[in-house]
Amino acid sequence: MSEELREYLPILLPLVTLQVVLLITALNHLFRHPNVRVGSKGLWIFIIIFLNIVGPVLYFLLGKGEE
Repeated sequence: MSEELREYLPILLPLVTLQVVLLITALNHLFRHPNVRVGSKGLWIFIIIFLNIVGPVLYFLLGKGEE
């Protein structure tokens, strides 16, 4: 492991962990619930996966359908 990577590891590790947890939680919720408030499920899958931390947060704020 390079010295630069070791220097940034304490910052990167929590961010990567946060991203993975948000990604799994948002996709799990999306697949278990039939309704989304805005857009389609396909669009939300794309947003959740490709917009990193912002995508899952947007899903929970804007796209999460009513129970």
